[in-house]
Amino acid sequence: MSQATPLMPHATAQWLVDNTALTFEQIAEFCGLHILEVQAMADDLASSKYTGRDPVHSGELTHDEIEKGQNDPEHALVMQRAPVSVSRTKGPRYTPVSKRQDKPDGIQWLLKNHPEVSDAQISKLIGTTRNTIGAIRDRSHWNIQNIQAKDPVTLGLCSQRELDAVVAKAAKKAGLEAAQEDVGKAADERSALIEELKAEREQAVKDAAEAAQEAEAEAWLARKREAEDGEA
Repeated sequence: MSQATPLMPHATAQWLVDNTALTFEQIAEFCGLHILEVQAMADDLASSKYTGRDPVHSGELTHDEIEKGQNDPEHALVMQRAPVSVSRTKGPRYTPVSKRQDKPDGIQWLLKNHPEVSDAQISKLIGTTRNTIGAIRDRSHWNIQNIQAKDPVTLGLCSQRELDAVVAKAAKKAGLEAAQEDVGKAADERSALIEELKAEREQAVKDAAEAAQEAEAEAWLARKREAEDGEA
């Protein structure tokens, strides 16, 4: 496994060229560069001028290691302390300056073609703020007259895979919410039907009781009339 290269390989190579007697091969190997790049620096023919960066000060090399290399042209310099890799923290997607003017067009396209995608998803996908999204939605954006809906993939603001993933997730969420609404509506209709049947049943019992009372009253009245006729 090859060792890590300096944090700033070209600047480190420039310093080693200017301040040591190391061979071009040793410097090129240590910095992960082509030998011709190092030779161009030494001859002052490099297309870009670099300010030298001291690898001893940064802890990537020691004076003893440099001495070993100067005394033995075959010695491969050993990195003493690899540079700490810097990982990007969570936050809005970084967009090159040249692409930032295209963001409103991409936002407008998403609002028009995928209203199911939330502002939070658009913000993360495009690398913008919710205030900007809201301004474009309600047409209060300062440049609204010049904003045209354009596919963010075509604009280079995101990849097709990222866009498809966001749209699929939003569609799934919208489908689940719709399903939950349907379930809730069905439950409400079922409860209403049960209440209606219960009311009808209670009314039927009441009607039957009233009919029985009327029949009993009519029978009593008939018996009374018969008794009166018999006495007469």
